Amino acid sequence: MHHAFGQPDLLEQALTHRSAGPTNNERLEFLGDALIGFIIAEALWARFPNADEGTLSRMRASLVKRESLAGLARGLRLGDYLTLGSGELRTGGHARDSILADALEAVLGAVYVDAGFEATRAVVLALFDDRLRQTDAEQAGKDPKTCLQEWLQSRKRPLPEYVVLSIDGDQHDQRFTVSCKLQDEERGSQGIGTSRRRAEQAAAERMLEQIHDV
Repeated sequence: MHHAFGQPDLLEQALTHRSAGPTNNERLEFLGDALIGFIIAEALWARFPNADEGTLSRMRASLVKRESLAGLARGLRLGDYLTLGSGELRTGGHARDSILADALEAVLGAVYVDAGFEATRAVVLALFDDRLRQTDAEQAGKDPKTCLQEWLQSRKRPLPEYVVLSIDGDQHDQRFTVSCKLQDEERGSQGIGTSRRRAEQAAAERMLEQIHDV
């Protein structure tokens, strides 16, 4: 993501979680969430002129869901720059999907406050470029595990293997780490989620990204 902040304090605020104090990223997150939703909706509307409202809504939901935003945040290594309270630091908040997704939204909200809509639009479209190009109207609404399974079956390849690597956190706030491995080649991925299912979906999504990048 390339944006030179004219007001660096906005970026600092965008990377400050509410657990760290009253000056945090919640308001910027609110703004960024709305901006991402609109910009991606506009991009899909232009890219798929024959798609109906339901299909467009499903594609947008897939692109801007928490796991997808967290994946983009990890690609930017936002977790390395987050300011967290002591409780979140102890429980690994810098790697949690919800915190990473919120931080990405807040950073994009900060870009808007700093430089306006067109600058934000350019940053969002650059961030989502690969995912937008890979989006298929026919696949809209299908979860990553289903898409990966269908991709493998269409090539007569064995289904992937999912393994729970770890379960961290308290009972009411658990974090699952799951691996996804293709059985006929040395390729693997990992996903993190608040349930085993979410973690498997995240791992499958990363596997699809690897496959499409080849």
